[in-house]
Order: sequence, then structure tokens, then C-alpha cells
Amino acid sequence: MEATRKAYEEIVSQCRTLFEKKMKDYGAAWRILRLPSLTDQIFIKAQRIRSLQINQTQKVAEGQEAEFIGIVNYSIMALIQIDKGIAEQPDLDVEEAVAFYDQQVKIIFELMLNKNHDYGEAWRDMRVSSLTDLILQKLLRVKQIEENKGKTLVSEGIDANYHDMVNYAIFALIHLNS
Repeated sequence: MEATRKAYEEIVSQCRTLFEKKMKDYGAAWRILRLPSLTDQIFIKAQRIRSLQINQTQKVAEGQEAEFIGIVNYSIMALIQIDKGIAEQPDLDVEEAVAFYDQQVKIIFELMLNKNHDYGEAWRDMRVSSLTDLILQKLLRVKQIEENKGKTLVSEGIDANYHDMVNYAIFALIHLNS
């Protein structure tokens, strides 16, 4: 478990650093995005990863790692949007946005620790391609919940699916970096 904690924190640090740098470059322009737009951004990234895993040739130099980092960061942006609501204009400075990012990471990390305890780190025996497929499945679930105007009968909500996508993407990054 300690190895997982260390690797997880290293990946989160990479994702957070990129998020902070992009905040400095672009500001909080992402704050105007509605949840379906963020879901679609994540979907595009997951589809590209799957394509990279299936196809023999690659025409754009960016690999799976950058796309998984994008899934982490866009999912956290979506969780911030759920908490704060969508803004009409960018309304966060770098420090505020990073603080909200850190709040979400704390929640997601605790979830990972609890699930890892219960599942016995089963993800370590999974393939990156399976983690990709699980992310795509979660995205399809989110899209359906969005179509249902956020209502579910017995299923967990949109936020739980975003939490799982972040953890699956981090697990994939741990695999790709080991």
C-alpha cells in the first residue's frame, strides 16, 4: 500500500503541476464549460487512448500518458464545476483554482485508499487497456445520467463516476511509468 501511496502522489503532483501551469497560461476559461462539454473532452481523450492502444501507427507525437493526465485534470475540473456551478466568465485566480483542485484530490485519494483496502489492489493485475475501457464505460454512464438530467434510480451519481475515472487514469499512469 505504501508503494501505491507514493506512486499515486507522484502522478497527482505531475497532473497538478500541469493544471497550475495551464491556469497561468489560460486563466480559468474552463469555468464556462458545462458538464456535458467536460464529459465530451474526457471522452475524446479516452477514445484517443483506445485508438493508440489498438492502432499500429500514431500520427500525433503525444502519447497515452498526456491523455491520461488530461482525463485526470478534466475530471477534476468537472468536479469543481459540480461544486461551484458553471460561471459566465472566468472567476478563479490560480491560487483559488489550485485550492479547489487540492480539495477534490483529497476526496478522490481517500476514496482510492478505501477501495484499495477493500479490493486488495486488484488494479495492479489489470491491463492499461482494461483501465481505458473502464474509463470509457464510466463516460457512457455519465452521458446517460446527463441525458436523464442528473437523475438516477439506484445508481451512484455523476461525481462518483468522475472520481473513479480519476483513479483509473492514475492507476494507468502508474502502470505506464513502472
